[in-house]
Amino acid sequence: MQFRTDRQRATGLGAAKEGVGHWWNQRVTAVALAVLVLLFIWPLGSALGEDYDEVLETYRNPFNAIVAILMFATAFYHLKLGLQVVIEDYVHGKAMRTALLLANTLLCAFFGIAGVFAVVKIALGA
Repeated sequence: MQFRTDRQRATGLGAAKEGVGHWWNQRVTAVALAVLVLLFIWPLGSALGEDYDEVLETYRNPFNAIVAILMFATAFYHLKLGLQVVIEDYVHGKAMRTALLLANTLLCAFFGIAGVFAVVKIALGA
């Protein structure tokens, strides 16, 4: 005979109380990317076929540089969140899951920072 209620048996089990925040972050970055990708593609498309100096001049425009930086940062953060869900759902070994989550975070951070660095270098003319 158990003297615990259903709530007492369930306490401490279930969600880690981070799922909703993660879900919202993914949705917010998805909406932001819908706008940022359009704003990123517009000057990129107009610069196609131009010579090297004109392409550099396109991204020396502060608005285009800021949009590109925001797009890279948001895209790689969104990628990290999406891959994290896939890894957590489909990788069952604790050591492998931990290694893949760490690799996911490091690689997304590396490529995001590399993209931001490239845009800053172009924008500042260095």
